[in-house]
Amino acid sequence: MGMSQDNLRGFILALLSSVFIGASFIIKKKGLRRAAAVSGVRAGYGGYAYLLEPLWWLGMVTMIVGEVANFVAYAFAPAILVTPLGALSIIVSAILAHFMLKEKLHQLGVLGCIMCISGSVIIVIHAPQESPITSVQEIWAMATQPAFLLYLGSVIVLVVLLILHFAPRCGHTNVLVFTGICSLMGSLSVMSVKALGTALKLTFEGKNQLVYLETWFFMFIVATCVIIQMNYLNKALDTFNTAVVSPIYYVMFTSLTIIASVIMFKDWDSQNTGSIISELCGFIAVLCGTILLNSAKDSDRGSSFRGEHAPLSPTLSTGLFSGNRETLKHDEENELLPDDICLRKQEPY
Repeated sequence: MGMSQDNLRGFILALLSSVFIGASFIIKKKGLRRAAAVSGVRAGYGGYAYLLEPLWWLGMVTMIVGEVANFVAYAFAPAILVTPLGALSIIVSAILAHFMLKEKLHQLGVLGCIMCISGSVIIVIHAPQESPITSVQEIWAMATQPAFLLYLGSVIVLVVLLILHFAPRCGHTNVLVFTGICSLMGSLSVMSVKALGTALKLTFEGKNQLVYLETWFFMFIVATCVIIQMNYLNKALDTFNTAVVSPIYYVMFTSLTIIASVIMFKDWDSQNTGSIISELCGFIAVLCGTILLNSAKDSDRGSSFRGEHAPLSPTLSTGLFSGNRETLKHDEENELLPDDICLRKQEPY
């Protein structure tokens, strides 16, 4: 199936987005560590000292550029095409970490990269063609259909439950709490971004959509969801190992976004069974590649931090339940650099 011009534009923008967002993860992580070392209070425990850290803001600017590219991509291509390509940002992070942080990319990581790229190619080839949308009111009608309202209500209930009940009790020991909040709100933000991006695209084409209240409502939803996402993503990154957070967040966020898009925009209605199965296979390949890539990074970090005779860091499955956290012994602390001791007392490896 050939790609339409709109899908091609969305694909290119999604690739650029992955480059910027992948770089931002490393920059923001370094900024969070530096801020915690200065203030003594980490973001995962309510600290906001990172807001005064220039390196964190550089990472934020880089992420914003990537998100803007991602935002525009949704205006041209369906979420089923754009969202899974976010896995490429993990490849970018791995490559940058290899050169900037001296984290070796082993054969397992290379295999993960190949699987991510192969899966992305399959998704791009079999991506659905979107039906033309002529007004933001058409999108509003999609958003208020009973099936999507049921999904929306379920997400709101789950997010409130996670924030009020689970986060205070086990948010710092179970990685699924913070990432779950990010992923659930993320699926709603993508639907709103898609709606807002389409409205702005139509406006630039001469069909003013800013006169409709629905456009501004979608803008409000985007802002609300993004603020909540960023807050809990910072908590997740600062509390748990990035090698644990990244694949879990990707899997949950992408899966929920695809479900939401299929319900709201009916992406699969115009496709045959073969194309749908191919897209799912591509997504599974990307998923497996993401887990392999981050497992390789996790193992490498564990060996480099602990030394030759220390045990490696827990696996991804262990991190799901234990939070990938442990306390360093007193003699291990004496071997650390002074600037790192206050951070690594709580640092998840």
